[in-house]
Amino acid sequence: MSITKKVLAEFFGTFWLTFGGCGSAVFAAVSTGAITIGAEKTPFTFPLGIGFAGVSLAFGLTVLTMAYAVGHISGGHFNPAVSFGLWAGKRFPASDLLPYILAQVVGAIVAAGLLYVIASSAGAIDVSGANPLATNGFGDHSPGKYNLVGCLIAEVLLTMMFLLIILGATDRLAPQGFAPIAIGFGLTLIHLISIPITNTSVNPARSTGPALIVALAGNKELLAKHGAELFEAADLRVRRDSVVNYRADIVDAPYDGVDTNCDRPQRLRPGR
Repeated sequence: MSITKKVLAEFFGTFWLTFGGCGSAVFAAVSTGAITIGAEKTPFTFPLGIGFAGVSLAFGLTVLTMAYAVGHISGGHFNPAVSFGLWAGKRFPASDLLPYILAQVVGAIVAAGLLYVIASSAGAIDVSGANPLATNGFGDHSPGKYNLVGCLIAEVLLTMMFLLIILGATDRLAPQGFAPIAIGFGLTLIHLISIPITNTSVNPARSTGPALIVALAGNKELLAKHGAELFEAADLRVRRDSVVNYRADIVDAPYDGVDTNCDRPQRLRPGR
């Protein structure tokens, strides 16, 4: 598979993750309906928003759907931390690392830009708030007002667990064809845990896109406050010498939706 096709797949995958996940938070997390009751037409409002649980599911579904849609082309990373972690685990070539990361970041920026355009069509957006465009952060930019230390621990730990899920689900001994499901639900669980802490990143591209658009729109503080995610992958080498040696897996591992041996795409198989 050519690097151009792989990079385009990563662009669209990360675009969908950012647009679908952050879009659900921007447009659908908090919404209300209103009706009138009785002859006196008493106004009554009720919640229609999807809340934290809905946003968490949306992020998981974006990864699950795009892993099946384009995972056979690029391996379905959609996340610089995933690409870096798989490279550190000897399951991804160094020559593809920079093109993948650039495509992922650009895809997230384009998605965040379109979210801003759509949201602006309903009126001016206040980018001075805590989490405009579903940005990530700590302190005042943490939904639960968690400090830098707490947010950093949460992001590093959850990103590490996400990589472990990916490495295990795409192993040649794992059930074939089900990796996107495990990874999508894993990301959903991670969001259920950490939206109140950092608004959940575990993905430097997903954080950079909205933060850059918000910064360009007038809130430059947020661009500086997501820097912790850029260092997450450094702790994700997964102890390749003491946990599992994945070097041999590259040769014979069948593709199951999110593997990284993308030069030999194979059909998704529902079972062994």
